[in-house]
Amino acid sequence: MSGTDSGRRAYLGSYTSAGGRGITTAAVDPDTGALTVTGHTDAVADPSYLALGPGAGMLYAVSETEDGHAVALSLADPDRPAPAGPAVSVEGAGPTHLTCAAGQLITANYTSGSISCLPLRPDGTLGARPAVLPHEGSGPVRERQEGPHAHAVVADASWRWLLAVDLGADAVWVYRLDHAGAAPRHHARTPLRPGSGPRHLAFHPRGDRAYVINELDSTVTCCRWDRDTGTLEPAGTVGTLPGDAGGTGGGAKENYPSELVVSADGRWAWAANRGHDSIAVLALDPDGEGMEPVTTVPCGGHWPRDLALDPAGRRLYAANERSGDVTWFDLDPDTGVPHRAGSVGVPAATCVVFG
Repeated sequence: MSGTDSGRRAYLGSYTSAGGRGITTAAVDPDTGALTVTGHTDAVADPSYLALGPGAGMLYAVSETEDGHAVALSLADPDRPAPAGPAVSVEGAGPTHLTCAAGQLITANYTSGSISCLPLRPDGTLGARPAVLPHEGSGPVRERQEGPHAHAVVADASWRWLLAVDLGADAVWVYRLDHAGAAPRHHARTPLRPGSGPRHLAFHPRGDRAYVINELDSTVTCCRWDRDTGTLEPAGTVGTLPGDAGGTGGGAKENYPSELVVSADGRWAWAANRGHDSIAVLALDPDGEGMEPVTTVPCGGHWPRDLALDPAGRRLYAANERSGDVTWFDLDPDTGVPHRAGSVGVPAATCVVFG
């Protein structure tokens, strides 16, 4: 069966303000993982992050602009996502991330340092007037941490909690999700190392550990997660750069890690290094708390903004923003090391999501 017959699609976000084509659709070859572009739409300005809806047939995008919006797109034709209703204001600036949880679309608004919660209608379209929950705080890196900068929102596996990662305040906010339709309620705030600049978060498949990738000091922090109490507790930190197992940042002149993903079996994690232009391989011990840097490999381009695993967990995809490509890698199941297998041109690429 060829990739164009497999039915699997990848949706690739990009910055239209930097020459991107908006949302690019690509067929995925089931045997090789190769991507073949089948179309694109520029109906959304700067759709830098995408997420699939909880049911079939809907894709959501942020519009990362000063007057930030979210957009629902129908996948009735999987090769031609089409807006399902108008863009809806998130009443926050620079939304960079989004997720669907508890019947709402929730965005992390970087510039304004807040999260926004938009109700999802039964047909998957967006309701109006979000609930906006502002963050507070700052950090010691003055040019980047003058105030809060929410960068990611992730629900835990129990669907009881939402974790919001804030780069400007060096903290992760924990919210209790309300499945009756109300906005999430603030529950706790977990501080991380000052100046670390936490950016994104990924859970261990067992659900009791969370890994936070830190943009400003090139590290990953492992945290214990208690889903019963909604408690996040930092447990250890390692670096993402060669020779930096102690997690000091490595002294690189310019390196800003962007994304981290964890294997389905909980043995490996991979972190993207922007600047060093590499993918760091981390071995996770059986309890998920110990992290050991194994190696780094070239990301296949320049400025890897996003990493994604294919649904089978056999391949890793890197969205290389400044070189304008998405590169894919075969993963060695014994060593966790990615081996470059191919790439496709995607100007100003920012995100990879599989449908």
